[in-house]
Amino acid sequence: MARILENLVGRRTIIVSTDDIISIVREYQRITRTEKNYENIRKLLDKNNILLAED
Repeated sequence: MARILENLVGRRTIIVSTDDIISIVREYQRITRTEKNYENIRKLLDKNNILLAED
């Protein structure tokens, strides 16, 4: 689960676990599996959201 930490000046730091990173990579691979072109991959990623659960 991702944790969001806020500091004194209002900026946020997101702490992610190894499982979160693996989940992001799997989702990226699922979304972009058929594309090899950078521009097309950007378009695909812009159309999809990759979400992490907050702790």
